[in-house]
Amino acid sequence: MSHRFEIKKNKAGEFVAYFSYNSETIFWTEGYASKASAKNAIESIKKNGTSAETIDTTVE
Repeated sequence: MSHRFEIKKNKAGEFVAYFSYNSETIFWTEGYASKASAKNAIESIKKNGTSAETIDTTVE
């Protein structure tokens, strides 16, 4: 699979959810005190992200 979520611990000991595509990290969440909170963040992204609007604020 070329894309995935991964939960890692940061230097502060918090749980962070990373999203990678073709082994490149695209974005990550804030740090959470519990792994369950990081998993909830992933589920929220999956649920709400598919219908996210794209806004282009560049001036050409």
